[in-house]
Amino acid sequence: MGATPRGPMRFETAAIHAGQDPDASYGSVNVPIYQTSTYAQDGVGRPKRWDYARGGNPTRAAFEAALAALEGGERCLAFGSGLGAESSLLLSLAPGDHVLLGDDVYGGTFRLLDKVLKGWGLEHDTCDLADLDSMRSQLRPETRFVWVETPSNPHLKIVDIEAVAAVAHEAGAQVVVDNTFATPALQRPIALGADLVVHSVTKYLGGHSDLIGGAIVAKDPEWGERLAFLVNAIGAVPGPMDSYLALRGLKTLAIRMEAHCRNAEAIARWLDAHPAIRKVNYPGLESHPNHDVAARQMSGFGGMISIEVQSEERAVHLVEHTELFFLAESLGGVESLIEMPLPMTHASTAGSNLEVTPELVRISVGIEHVDDLIADLDQALG
Repeated sequence: MGATPRGPMRFETAAIHAGQDPDASYGSVNVPIYQTSTYAQDGVGRPKRWDYARGGNPTRAAFEAALAALEGGERCLAFGSGLGAESSLLLSLAPGDHVLLGDDVYGGTFRLLDKVLKGWGLEHDTCDLADLDSMRSQLRPETRFVWVETPSNPHLKIVDIEAVAAVAHEAGAQVVVDNTFATPALQRPIALGADLVVHSVTKYLGGHSDLIGGAIVAKDPEWGERLAFLVNAIGAVPGPMDSYLALRGLKTLAIRMEAHCRNAEAIARWLDAHPAIRKVNYPGLESHPNHDVAARQMSGFGGMISIEVQSEERAVHLVEHTELFFLAESLGGVESLIEMPLPMTHASTAGSNLEVTPELVRISVGIEHVDDLIADLDQALG
């Protein structure tokens, strides 16, 4: 199990076949759930592959092989959550090192750097990575990572990965791209120059709001080895059931992302014309300030939208009166979700230069019928 089929595979084929050969013993076409914590060894210090399940699991390994193939990376390591992945990656750095972070990122990423690792001695700054001159001015000799989210959370900003990578590499820094919103179905950061790709597998990769997971895909074998060491040393690993669910999610990723994109673009255009909406953030709109960059580096514009309404009170009314859009944190499932970032997913940015406005609403557009979704938003806005 896990051999790569002969010849190059297109994305949809790799999602179903990479790392997923039928089980050698019984011919199962689904990768089995290896629900084990340890492995019998042939002799003292002679395991067949793994000695303990923290270091590896066949179900997990199949998911890792599949995601590495989809992202075009050398190796993928899976984790128990997206923040588990980010924490493990950042612990590859040392006190005194510096991370240059985009100025619009997931609140949990900012909290990890600002409230946890800053006290350990890891330094960070935030920067508009769409402004390359500003980025150059904030790079230091100690900068190890330039951390990119594109599209970003929650304002759906777009960063030119290729341009950022050129500047970062010239300064000796590595480029980390959080590809959670786009997924490899829409965007391939490694092909654009990124060194490492991180994911919250919980979101679109899993796709069904039924698991928590994370992943890092490395461009180079050396990083793959460093990450494998950190997996075993830190232990923020997923269980076999979550690995199985994530692998199942990859199989339908391409067709789900097509539906998410189709629905989100229609809803974004409808919202853009609605008198109650002050602003729509969606990279598929021609009015988006970096629409041309998104069109160049993405094959679709994603399923996430954020909007600004007239007041915090109107935002509360909207998110509490939808019926098909569930008021909930998270995103990327087949069902539509809606939330207010400031008191919910981005509360940790309060008081910082990343703080979001109270009238901002974030929408994760699902794959229901778009007319039903628009009708639901219409009655809630009304």
